[in-house]
Amino acid sequence: MSPTTRAAEAFERLVGIVRYLRGPDGCPWDRAQTLQSLRPFVLEETYEVLEALDREDRAALQEEIGDFIFEGVLLAQVCDEAGDFSIADSLESISDKLVRRHVHVFGPDAKKTAAAAAGGADTLTPDGVVQLWEDVKSKEAGAEGKPKKRLGSVGRTLPALLRAHEIGTRAAAVGFDWERSADVVTKIEEEVAELRESLEAGGMADRRHAEEEMGDLLFAIANLSRKLGIEPESALRAANDKFTRRFDAMEARLCGGGRPLKSFTLDEMEAAWGAVKKAEGRSSPPASGSSSGQ
Repeated sequence: MSPTTRAAEAFERLVGIVRYLRGPDGCPWDRAQTLQSLRPFVLEETYEVLEALDREDRAALQEEIGDFIFEGVLLAQVCDEAGDFSIADSLESISDKLVRRHVHVFGPDAKKTAAAAAGGADTLTPDGVVQLWEDVKSKEAGAEGKPKKRLGSVGRTLPALLRAHEIGTRAAAVGFDWERSADVVTKIEEEVAELRESLEAGGMADRRHAEEEMGDLLFAIANLSRKLGIEPESALRAANDKFTRRFDAMEARLCGGGRPLKSFTLDEMEAAWGAVKKAEGRSSPPASGSSSGQ
């Protein structure tokens, strides 16, 4: 059996199972679900896929991809029952879109298109593909009579850091970008200075200004991450995990005798934090006065 045939049969089985679960002899929980009630489960499965990717756990990834696909099939089944569309419509839609937007692969003049998009280079780069993809999307929007907004399709419900990364990517695809990563660092330094100035001014009005400046700083940092080829959500998740691991280890060192963590001084916590880092193979402790140094 070919991989394609096996995948088709497995997908058909999943669709049948979901349809039965939603049927009169199926599961009360599955029958009770709506598009809105499934939202948190879609989000949960998305992050579980990301967690498996971060751990590079292929066995977990296999399972989590299945769970993720199940949520998509269940959403489509709810819509099918309402007479909106079926899972087949969704599959045909994405297949048509992939063919349509990979004009450099499937187009009638694919080689010529790829060469033109490469701009004289030997091969079409991933960045060149992004530019070409955005051009095709823009033409599609124009053909449908929609406003040609490059950033219009960036989901507002994305995590803010990921959305900032995607916005920067879309803008860069048309050349609206810093030339060098060092230029973004300069921008970050400017934003830090503006934030410091706002904090020193104080007051509620300046607090609102500080919030704006904080947003500008985070946006600039997300763009530096993009320029460096680092996905910011993954980087921040890794930093969160590292801080949590070290904090837990610090707490274990200090609280082994039953004394509560809040009873220790900052200097004592700093010393334990430094010991944890040293035990991990990093000898430099965090800067004095900050227990959050990683």
